[in-house]
Amino acid sequence: MSNMDQAKGRIKQAAGDLTDDDDLKREGEIDEKGGKVKDALDSAKEKLDDAVDAVKDKFKDR
Repeated sequence: MSNMDQAKGRIKQAAGDLTDDDDLKREGEIDEKGGKVKDALDSAKEKLDDAVDAVKDKFKDR
């Protein structure tokens, strides 16, 4: 989903450039940055989940 947000943001920015619409360009920048933040959060969550699973596995082996 976040890749879609980034793509949507780039499209809005391009449309804003073509139509000289500063509001649309800013909206596109916000969408794109929001998508990047979502990607970073998803990545951090995956790493945290992996760390939790590793700790659980260590306790199961005891």
